[in-house]
Amino acid sequence: MSKKRAVVSLGHEALGYTILEQWDAVKVTAKALADLVESDYQLTITHSNGPQVSMIHKAMTELRRIYIDYTPAPMCVCSAMSQGYVGYDIQNALRAELLSRGISKPVSTILTQVTVDPYDEAFYEPTKVIGRYMSKEDAEIEIKKGNYVTEEPGKGFRRVVAAPKPIAIVEIDAIRTLADADQVVIACGGGGIPVIEQNHVLKGASAVIEKDSIAGKLADDLNADELIILTGVPCVYRNFNTEKQEPLHRLTVAEAKDLISQDQFEEGTMLPKIEAAVAYLEQNPDGRALITSLSAVSETIKGRNGTLITHS
Repeated sequence: MSKKRAVVSLGHEALGYTILEQWDAVKVTAKALADLVESDYQLTITHSNGPQVSMIHKAMTELRRIYIDYTPAPMCVCSAMSQGYVGYDIQNALRAELLSRGISKPVSTILTQVTVDPYDEAFYEPTKVIGRYMSKEDAEIEIKKGNYVTEEPGKGFRRVVAAPKPIAIVEIDAIRTLADADQVVIACGGGGIPVIEQNHVLKGASAVIEKDSIAGKLADDLNADELIILTGVPCVYRNFNTEKQEPLHRLTVAEAKDLISQDQFEEGTMLPKIEAAVAYLEQNPDGRALITSLSAVSETIKGRNGTLITHS
């Protein structure tokens, strides 16, 4: 296939934070994605799900509080639900946008599981805060169930889950088959549903997977030409949010690693994006990683904006 194969990672700005915001946001996102399709890209799309999975977790927890006959939904189920409805909105918005441009191309969402190591250190030190604010009494109930909670002074307690590293994408063969057929694929939403393999049985893990981390792995597994990470800023910066802020339009892997060692990138925002780009390029030295905003992506692929990271 002569087309450029790209994995596109969508951040919160591409989806909004509520159901109504998402309906509006995906229409804008679809235009940017359709621009890439028109520029002769085959796209495999992954996306964040933080606000969405938190909303679902809150709703399912409240359902259990009101109707005691309902079984609480575990995190893996909440993740699966978020993949379904976010994928549904993206694929329908993108399909409509492509058809409005005279492009008839299938857009499919694959419910994706990702295996993790049950002994990953992340399970011993959970960091991802999710769900509703709880009272002290509710927090104590969660602790008795073996869950972790954290207190936010003046607000209450919230659940904390692990963020283990991904090992393998279970449905990668299906994703690759659709990509090889030049279809648009939405996969690994929210980092994928974390599962642990036990005697050939996949069991959901009480965890979330970093979205940028799985985007890098997905690009590696598909041998993608480009990893395109869309975020809230048009490019990567040195000394971000200071008087010495400086845009970085081109970086090598070595330069990116050096900036990481200088603590130039904030943990939880830009750092995982840079780490994902580095991991992908170390396995695919002929590839390219682009980091930019949704509104600037069309200019970025032409070399007029964004940050391009290459192996050397």
